[in-house]
Amino acid sequence: MHDSIDGKSVLVTGGTGSFGKRFIETILRHHRPARVVVFSRDELKQHEMRSRPPFDTLGEDRIRYFVGDIRDRPRLMQAFRGVDVVIHAAALKQVPACEYNPFEAVKTNVVGAENIIDVAIERGVERVVALSTDKACNPVNLYGATKLCSDKLFVAGNSYAGGTPTGFSVVRYGNVVGSRGSVVPFFLRKRHEGKLPITHPDMTRFWITLDQGVDLVLKSLERMCGGEIYVPKIASMRITELAKAVAPNVEQIVVGIRPGEKLHEMLISSDDARHTREFDDHYAIEPDFVWWETGPRSDGKTCAEGFQYSSDNNKSWLTHEELRAMIRPIAEELGEHL
Repeated sequence: MHDSIDGKSVLVTGGTGSFGKRFIETILRHHRPARVVVFSRDELKQHEMRSRPPFDTLGEDRIRYFVGDIRDRPRLMQAFRGVDVVIHAAALKQVPACEYNPFEAVKTNVVGAENIIDVAIERGVERVVALSTDKACNPVNLYGATKLCSDKLFVAGNSYAGGTPTGFSVVRYGNVVGSRGSVVPFFLRKRHEGKLPITHPDMTRFWITLDQGVDLVLKSLERMCGGEIYVPKIASMRITELAKAVAPNVEQIVVGIRPGEKLHEMLISSDDARHTREFDDHYAIEPDFVWWETGPRSDGKTCAEGFQYSSDNNKSWLTHEELRAMIRPIAEELGEHL
C-alpha cells in the first residue's frame, strides 16, 4: 500500500507534534516520498527536529521546514504549491485550554480547517486526510465541538471540490499512548508523590499507539474515495488499570470528573451507525450526500440498528500486562522504569 506516498510530495500540518514526527519518520523509512514538508508554528521545535535523530540524517535531502499557521491562508498557498498529499494534524487539543480560550480554538480548529480545504482545492492537492478525535462524537466540551465541526467541513469539502481531483477524508481515534498531554507521563510523575489522582473509578478510554495511528492514516489514504470518516477497531482500558500498570503499589485518590470530561468516550454514535460500514479492522462512517452513491457501498457490513461504539461497550480490552508493555517505552524515554 505505497501508491499514495511513493513519488509524492507530502505535507504534514502540525509536523513537529507527536503524531507528525512519527508519521514523517515512518514514511521516510518505509516509503519513497519525493518530498516531505513539515508545516508548523514553532521554529524552535522545527530546529530541534531538524538537528536530532533520526531527522538529522534520515531523508534530510527530502525534508522541507515551513514556519506557518493554518490560520494564515496566504502562507498555506505558498506551502501547498506542488503538494500531492496533505495530512492535517495541527490543532489546539488541550481541553482546558480550549475552554479558557474558545475563540482561539475556533480560529485554529474550524477556520484553520476551512483554509486547508480551500487551499487544497485551489492548489490541486490529490488527497487530504484530517485527524480527528473520539471527543468529536457527541461532544460535551469545546475542543470536541470544534473537531466535530472540522470533521463536517472536511466531509463537505468533497462537495466543494466538484470536478477537481481533490478528495478529503477523516481519521477518528482515541487517546494516543505517550502523546503530548497524555495521562501516562502525568502518572509517571505523580507516582513519586505517593498518590495518583483518579477522576472516576469507572472511567474508560479508547487506547491507541502512535504506530497504530500512523498505520491507520496510511491505509486510509489508500482506501479513501473522499468523504469517509475512518474509525479503527482498537482496545479500551480502565483508568484504574492504567494507574495500576504505572504504579502498582501507589494509592489511588478519586478527585472527580473535570469539566468537559465524559465518563466514557464514543467513536460512533447510534445515529452515525445508520450509515456506517464495518470491516475487519475498522469502520467507515459514510457521508450522507447524494454524490456518495459513487462510493463503495457494497463493501463491508451494515451496522446493526442502535449500534454504538463506545469505550465501555467495547469487545476488546487491554490487560494489565498489555498496558505495561505499551507504556514501558514511554517510561524509558522519560528516564523512568516500571
